[in-house]
Amino acid sequence: MRRLIALSLVLLSLSACALFPNRDPLNINVVGIEPLPSQDLEMRFAVKLRLQNPNETAIDYNGVALDLDVNGRPLASGVSDQHGSIGRFSEEVLVVPVSVSAFSVLRQTLGLSQNQNVDNLPYTLRGKLAGGLFGTLRFIDHGTLSLPNAANGTW
Repeated sequence: MRRLIALSLVLLSLSACALFPNRDPLNINVVGIEPLPSQDLEMRFAVKLRLQNPNETAIDYNGVALDLDVNGRPLASGVSDQHGSIGRFSEEVLVVPVSVSAFSVLRQTLGLSQNQNVDNLPYTLRGKLAGGLFGTLRFIDHGTLSLPNAANGTW
């Protein structure tokens, strides 16, 4: 009897997995960063993300969260309760406010003083689009940033 119940539970859980559609991951790119009014010891920015949906069905979301690491150290984070839908085979730009604390700036400054190189700083952007119990989509993007070089005045 126990084997029959165990077998039934396994078959039921396998069939439940088949109900969830296979989706291709979203294509997410940072397309802009603009300053926002800041308070005291923090800086605030509006990060613009382009989300592209390469799937045959729309993706509904209800909230977004971001974390940005630069040079292996946390720099900024932000959340937004935006909600909407990205249509099938379409794209949308989301604007997410992020905060950079004075301590994050200090950590970055100390890290740069140790490396003495401001070209090709590695960054990692992690985030998620909330979409209910099983609809949350997590994403990650890696790349490099180049900061202005004070020696030759170029950007």
